[in-house]
Amino acid sequence: MLGQVAIFDILVVLLYLFVTAYLGWLGYRGTKTTTDYLVAGRKAHPFIMSLSYGATFISTSAIVGFGGVAGVFGMSLLWLTFCNIFIGIFIAFIFLGEPTRKLGHRLDAHTFPELLGRRFQSRTIQVFAGAVIALFMPLYGAAVLIGGTEFISTAFEMDYNAALLLFATIVATYVFFGGLKGVMYTDALQGVIMFVGMAVLLVFTYTRLGGVVEGHQTLTDLADLAPPTLTAIGHEGWTSMPDFGFGATQHNLWWIVISTIVMGVGIGVLAQPQLAVRFMTVKSKRELNRAVGVGGVFILAMTGVAFTSGALSNAYFTEHGPIFQGRVIKTVNAEKGHVLLQLLRRGEDGAWRDVLKETGADGKPGSALEPVAAGPDGRWVPVAKTTNTLGVVREGNVIPAVLDKAAPYLGEAVGPNQVAQGRSISVVVAKGVSDQIIPTYITTALPKWFGLVFLLTLLAAAMSTLSSQFHTVGTAVGRDVFESLVNRRGAGGTDRTIYVVRIAILVGLVLAVVIGYYAKKEQFVVSIIARATAIFFGLCASTFLPAFLGGIFFRRMTSAGALSSMLVGFLASAFWLVFVKTPECTVIGLVKASILANAPNWPVVDPLFIGLPLSALTAVVVSFLTRPCDGKHLLRCFGRSRESAPAA
Repeated sequence: MLGQVAIFDILVVLLYLFVTAYLGWLGYRGTKTTTDYLVAGRKAHPFIMSLSYGATFISTSAIVGFGGVAGVFGMSLLWLTFCNIFIGIFIAFIFLGEPTRKLGHRLDAHTFPELLGRRFQSRTIQVFAGAVIALFMPLYGAAVLIGGTEFISTAFEMDYNAALLLFATIVATYVFFGGLKGVMYTDALQGVIMFVGMAVLLVFTYTRLGGVVEGHQTLTDLADLAPPTLTAIGHEGWTSMPDFGFGATQHNLWWIVISTIVMGVGIGVLAQPQLAVRFMTVKSKRELNRAVGVGGVFILAMTGVAFTSGALSNAYFTEHGPIFQGRVIKTVNAEKGHVLLQLLRRGEDGAWRDVLKETGADGKPGSALEPVAAGPDGRWVPVAKTTNTLGVVREGNVIPAVLDKAAPYLGEAVGPNQVAQGRSISVVVAKGVSDQIIPTYITTALPKWFGLVFLLTLLAAAMSTLSSQFHTVGTAVGRDVFESLVNRRGAGGTDRTIYVVRIAILVGLVLAVVIGYYAKKEQFVVSIIARATAIFFGLCASTFLPAFLGGIFFRRMTSAGALSSMLVGFLASAFWLVFVKTPECTVIGLVKASILANAPNWPVVDPLFIGLPLSALTAVVVSFLTRPCDGKHLLRCFGRSRESAPAA
């Protein structure tokens, strides 16, 4: 039977879902025209728009995915928070928002691909942009869907597939009926919930660690516990930047953090279709300026807290958590008591065995018999999928620093080759476990009631992003591809567009659910959230950003220049992902290893660093070699001068 707490949890979640559905219904009731459905009638309140922008931007990928990555790589990820605020909010709102809003209003554009297509008077550009979005957005959506589903499944002990269908149905309902109005209303609610949840998380994190200074000092002192696999590629502690350089594998981590995580996501935000369209939902520049402060504070609270808490979880788990057992096989730092521990488990015959060398029911080592350790509630919980783990011997305690989930250890300090017990920290080296750092930290370190708050935070984060993703997929397929190809697009849009878009939303959602199902079945959930986010953001930047910036600032940009730029950026990024970037190229499977495997650092450089420069260069060169756009059309797009015209 469900206990009182479980019943209360369910009632609170149901209340949240009811309010979400009600806001979606309000959006549906206020949706009368295509403009209402696609761009919220162009009359969104700045507070609603900024929260919708932030809630769409931040999802489980930031809180769980990148928060877990911060638990492994450290606070160097805070540079992504800086980029999110400076580039994703300040640059985007102040410099791109108003030109995008004006151009969208003047050309009566309702979607991002339509904005590009009408600016360059090219149906091909609109169809190509819509096709790229329709093809790749479900992959990104599936990643976020998996993150939300995992938490629903865990919190309510539901079957994963049932939770997946439930979650997808809830999201589909209010996106399907409410359009962008319904999405923005629910985004605002979810943004408030996310803000409150992350604020509480930050307070509890520093309280548990004895304060800000104490917490960061403790984390700094753990620098020599970084696993060898990380130090070999440049990890220098959780409060330090990775080793910088080029030409040696010891610099790989710097390029992973900076090129893929910080720059890939930080720059890619400028060309996100589901975010750019938000600028076309407000009626004047004043609304955009008023939204900057709210958006900046919101992003700081979301990513800043997630990355800080993820890194600091290492400090917490050196003092608390489940108990593991193992053999001290090497002393790393005698003064600090840091050691290397081999994880062991006592068998039924009383003998100690390596946890990974026991055979499961299917005859495969460790597959059916998952390596486990005793949790704080007495139950066994999964441990690192490695036999060796770094640890600390302090005042009679062995504290392995781990390669799996979070958790410390208590026990006697013993010599080499003797069995000992200890606690682990949240550093995860084993493939795929980084996504478990934040959930494990929340359930272990914080009060039980906060689990419900955090569950709602994650639901809000996932749903706000998914709703905008599927809305973007629907408009890309329905308006930008289908309507353009059959030539049924009217000047003001038609009611038929809405039905086509809604069908496309369902198709995109089904595709995302299928991907989520098979990803779980094949156990590909490993780091898929953070990885897919970086890939999608980088791909959008390489494909769309030069054409987008040229379209709103560069009058000499031509249709041929924009289309060539998009094709070169897309193809260059795709080639790099398929043949060079690791581990993506090996996962795709066309090559067994990167074609530049013998060239240090290149295999971990993000496609953005290749695709974006080539795309930008192509845009400029081709534009100057081809005929300019029609003067009357440019006058319609920009007015008589480059100076800001009165609000449209």
